[in-house]
Amino acid sequence: MCRNFLLITVLFLLSMPMVAQQVTRDAAPEKYKWDLSQIYQDKGEWRKAKESIENEIPVLASYKGHLGDSSQTFYQALRKFSDVDKELSRLLSYASMLYDENTKIAENLELLQEGETLATKYGMAVSYIRPEILSLDKAKIDQFFKEEPKLSEFKMFVDNIVRLKDHTLSQSEEKILAKTFGDMAQAPGSVFEIFVDGEMPFPEVTLSTGEKVKLSNSAYTYYRSLPNRQDRDLVFKEFWGAYSKFNLTLGTTLYSHIKTHICSKDLRKYDSCLESALSGSNIPTSVYKQLISDVHDNLPTLHRYLKLRQKMMGVDKLRYEDLYASIIPHVDLHYTADDAMHLTLEAVKPLGQDYVNILKSGFENRWVDFYPGEGKKSGAYSNGSVYDVHPYQLLNFNGNYEDVSTLAHESGHSMHSFLSNKKQPYVTSDYSIFVAEVASTLNESLLLDYMLKNTKDDNVKLFILGSALDDLRLTLFRQTLFAEFELKTHELAEKGEPLSGKTFSEIYLNLLKTYYGHDQGICEINDLYSNEWAYIPHFYYNFYVYQYATSKVASSYLSKKILEEASMKKPVTTTRDAYINMLSSGSSKYPIDLLKDAGVDMTTSAPFKAAMEQMNRIMDQIEAILNKQQQKK
Repeated sequence: MCRNFLLITVLFLLSMPMVAQQVTRDAAPEKYKWDLSQIYQDKGEWRKAKESIENEIPVLASYKGHLGDSSQTFYQALRKFSDVDKELSRLLSYASMLYDENTKIAENLELLQEGETLATKYGMAVSYIRPEILSLDKAKIDQFFKEEPKLSEFKMFVDNIVRLKDHTLSQSEEKILAKTFGDMAQAPGSVFEIFVDGEMPFPEVTLSTGEKVKLSNSAYTYYRSLPNRQDRDLVFKEFWGAYSKFNLTLGTTLYSHIKTHICSKDLRKYDSCLESALSGSNIPTSVYKQLISDVHDNLPTLHRYLKLRQKMMGVDKLRYEDLYASIIPHVDLHYTADDAMHLTLEAVKPLGQDYVNILKSGFENRWVDFYPGEGKKSGAYSNGSVYDVHPYQLLNFNGNYEDVSTLAHESGHSMHSFLSNKKQPYVTSDYSIFVAEVASTLNESLLLDYMLKNTKDDNVKLFILGSALDDLRLTLFRQTLFAEFELKTHELAEKGEPLSGKTFSEIYLNLLKTYYGHDQGICEINDLYSNEWAYIPHFYYNFYVYQYATSKVASSYLSKKILEEASMKKPVTTTRDAYINMLSSGSSKYPIDLLKDAGVDMTTSAPFKAAMEQMNRIMDQIEAILNKQQQKK
């Protein structure tokens, strides 16, 4: 169960170049750095905690074969398991965050490695718990819960094991599966990463400025948005031309990855790979398919966006090469860390004063490590796994609007963890990715609303609206296109049809042309872009990307209702209170039920319609400002 810091922290790598202020971590005042001494005073205290956990491992192992002895023994074993797991999460979090401060310090890496070695030993010691619980008769487990009231906090934990009984193998089979199949399942993704990031020969191009650029994957994410259209054409042509040369190789790695999913679903007796992937969070497959259906029903909204983009770019024909170029004139916005904290606190006021006060206290008490520094981990995350302390945030703040939005985003995660840790016992304090991104993206929506209401400059409004519009296009439509591609390829493989790079390209190109209105003349898709599937690392996950879209849908629905209620002459807090209660509920219910309690039924189309209303409102506002500016000319 241990909440591995690599899994429970959510990373958002920023592709924009770092501009604006250049404050470094070393030069920043202490108040802009997180305070890890609140977890352990120093490494000496960390090592004492590590020794204490090591001493508990034999105690945990001693319960093996005895979980069914009595209700008291069952409770004592689960109590010990939960307590040790909590302390191990704390231990790993300290070591990982200390390492993230400066990844060049070998001593900190060694500390982290010590923690990971202990985690492996712990994992082996408790590996019996799941299969042993499954070996117990359900009537006996029910009787234990009746006899021992203290077991109530473990109800969801046990239920989540028992409900998967039909898909769980014997203890010896699970061990064999984990030892052999586990490493094998990672191989295709590892080969993909090594090849595309380290060994794939990328082309070098000469731009109109005379600059020579090697188009690696990271360079492509920047140069595809160049303002010069001829440069963009060159970048797209050469980059995707390079990928097309390895279509067969990358098709083989992806097909091998899909086959591991088929093997797993067959062994665990699931009807489909999709059902197998979604079962862990108990998400109905209908939710996944509903999302795809909703997107197809609302493609006219995407096409409206594409037509607006064509108009603003002043091109006679919109092409796929144009989709990453900015349609909004650059606005030179600069913010300090204090500005970002102030704007975030103002933006989240519709969530209530208690929410604001907790977050304000977090800012004042060094939850956040703001500035970039030599060796500091890139990107941003929130780590809520230090149950008895508070959440921590890592940022790389450089003072642009994206950085302000990132603070609001990560603060949503941090508040989710804080409220869940405060209200839930450790065993149900964690939460699924399916609901995690709701908390973060809802804060982004509140920040957008606040900025628009408090900005008079139309160019700044256009910049903020344009950023929000692009985010909706990328999150709702592009991620769902990925999800549909993933579903189609798995369904074909499940039928026994072999898949090659050529087949993947045909499926992907058809989806691109459907989504972007190629046949209707809305956006021209060059056949070369059929190779884009080979570039997406998320296809080596397991039906993961759909959650970006569903979270955005749910947060759009909730933020709209929260803002509407806050704007009433006599404000009501029905939706806000239900939402805060969801944040406080951790994993005490399954994700779908948590969202239903908050007022969002993800098995229906209503939330998606709300997201489309938001997207159309943004386009209405952009068009109104453009018309106003045109009239002034």
